[in-house]
Amino acid sequence: MTIAASTTTNHDLDVVESEDRDEGRLTEDQIFHVLQNQRRRWVLKYLEGREGKVRMGDIAEQVSAWEHDTTVQALTSKERQRVYIPLYQNHLPKLDEEGIIDYNQSRGIVERTPRADQLDAYLDPFEGDSGEETASFPWELPYLGVAGAGAAIVVGKSLGLPLLAMLSGSLVGVLILLLFTVTTVIHVASERMLDQ
Repeated sequence: MTIAASTTTNHDLDVVESEDRDEGRLTEDQIFHVLQNQRRRWVLKYLEGREGKVRMGDIAEQVSAWEHDTTVQALTSKERQRVYIPLYQNHLPKLDEEGIIDYNQSRGIVERTPRADQLDAYLDPFEGDSGEETASFPWELPYLGVAGAGAAIVVGKSLGLPLLAMLSGSLVGVLILLLFTVTTVIHVASERMLDQ
């Protein structure tokens, strides 16, 4: 009799813990940690507004399509696999651990929990009109700035401006190339940091 009461109590505790996990408030640290990765943001965006269970493979295909700026139908097997494995091994378990989704890894089934609603407001700033994520930094601006600086250097050299007149044509070319190279390296490094 005591054993049965104990079993009921443990079951009740499991139900309470499950409810806390689904509806409890996420801390700012939890929110920022979850949203720091672009793939996790895309998973949450895919699940936003969906009710019921979703196949993990469907999520992976759409995230891969967004990542490669293409359609699901145009994806290659390698592109799918490149996204599927990290989602399967890392990102979906992390979202499950935080109680944002229910992830049955063995069956490949994902379901959004009520706790995911807390993240919706944070996802909206990353969205464009099409519902796809846009870059958080407008990289076209630094490239335009470098192109403008390069044009100014060339025009200044042509007009014989004092400092620029002393530079050789080759040095002007190297200087402009160096500006583009530095901008590109910073751009690539920042994109890789976001993917981690």
